[in-house]
Amino acid sequence: MANNPVKTEATYPSVRELSVQSDFAGFNLQRIRERIIEFFLFLAAMSSVAITVGIVGVLLYESEQFFAHVSIVDFLTDTQWTVLFTNPRYGIMPLVTGTLVTSITALVVALPLGTVVAIYLSEYANPRVREILKPVLELLSAVPTVVFGYFALLFLTPILQKFLPGLPGFNMLSAGIVIGIMIIPYISSLSEDAIKAVPVTIREGSYAMGATRLQTALRVLLPSAFSGIASAYVLGFSRAVGETMIVAIAAGTQPNLTLNPMEGAATITAYIVQVSLGDLPHGSIAYQSIFAAGLVLMLMTLAFNIGGFFLRKKFREIYE
Repeated sequence: MANNPVKTEATYPSVRELSVQSDFAGFNLQRIRERIIEFFLFLAAMSSVAITVGIVGVLLYESEQFFAHVSIVDFLTDTQWTVLFTNPRYGIMPLVTGTLVTSITALVVALPLGTVVAIYLSEYANPRVREILKPVLELLSAVPTVVFGYFALLFLTPILQKFLPGLPGFNMLSAGIVIGIMIIPYISSLSEDAIKAVPVTIREGSYAMGATRLQTALRVLLPSAFSGIASAYVLGFSRAVGETMIVAIAAGTQPNLTLNPMEGAATITAYIVQVSLGDLPHGSIAYQSIFAAGLVLMLMTLAFNIGGFFLRKKFREIYE
């Protein structure tokens, strides 16, 4: 008797299985896309770190070549900076004092004005006025610094000379005032954001105690937002220290060891602009002095930012 072959039916995946496979493939594709996006975001984040490390590396390398010929003690203690003279001297103090005087003058102008503007925008201005005034104020940061420099030299200095007859044409006072005007938007904008971040319950509690709007702003909101306002001050100081064209145009380019803002003096950035014109041979001591001065400027800014970090950490308020 012959054996009949057994007929088997072909098995096909069900609709549910196809759906699961499709979802799994889509999940894998989405995961690959997220990995690619995450990788590029990581590269973008690390690029800033790599650029910073590269800048610091160049400064340290060139400064090491400079200090191989110049004593670091003379560099920090000598009172004359005559790099381009026949008998050069490499005392950084005249450039440091010029930088600090112009920056402090700028802060004297910008801190009170920027804080007052922030209080007005946050607590007094109605929304329509705020929407108009804040963008107009921030337009100051878009003005080229060369324009600010000639504004200080050709407009502000003649006005100051009417009140201060002995004021020279190149002086740190007018340069510092204009730098202060320039950094007002940085301070006012960040300070306003910090004040706005204070919970409304603190305002209401102050008003419930009978405080006026001004008393609430000065005695309650400013202390509560001090960490954010301190960040704005640190940013303003860093911007003032790093300003180049205003001081190069209005303050002069002659290194002068003085704390009097009514005299002319060179800053670190102004010296870098003066020397970085392509006339110096690469590898010379004068050329390497640019990087030594830049290293000092970086350390000054770093020290102030570290101080601001600990200041914010000490006075930071955490609200629940």
